Amino acid sequence: MPPVPAEPAEPAGPSAKDDPHSDLRAVLPRLTQLSAAFNKGRLTERAAEAAGLALDRPAMGVLVTLRTADQPLRIGEIADRMQVVGPHVTRQVQSLEKRGLVHRVADPHDRRASLIEPTDAGMEAANRYVTSLLGWFAEALADWPRQDREDLTRLLTRLADDVTARLARFDAEE
Repeated sequence: MPPVPAEPAEPAGPSAKDDPHSDLRAVLPRLTQLSAAFNKGRLTERAAEAAGLALDRPAMGVLVTLRTADQPLRIGEIADRMQVVGPHVTRQVQSLEKRGLVHRVADPHDRRASLIEPTDAGMEAANRYVTSLLGWFAEALADWPRQDREDLTRLLTRLADDVTARLARFDAEE
């Protein structure tokens, strides 16, 4: 006589109707999975290598931030966009300056301050890196319908903006 399958165990914790976050429970493991996949797969490092760049992730972050800004930025603005502290950006900018990938320009609104902008070589390097990353994502999403890709962009943008704003409120409260 075959064994009788056991009844499924009741999930631990509150039931779905009592749990105000039941719809979000499936999101957390997926965020962890994506983060782990990006890190394990060394996505940013592979993109830098494919672009012929010997730069670490923080340096690439500064360069890409400047590329996407389409204008020179102060150190503090770069740090805000990267969500890091200014001294980290200062070190990266100094390293990128030594390599000829960024340079300082006078701030037209404040003579005491300088702005950072990519050099032609820095812009070319950032473009190669972004092209490599976009190529990888295009391959990963190649079978997705256009509407799914547009939905992904819209929803990820919204998530990133809302999470960033919420975390900024935490910082303001401290």
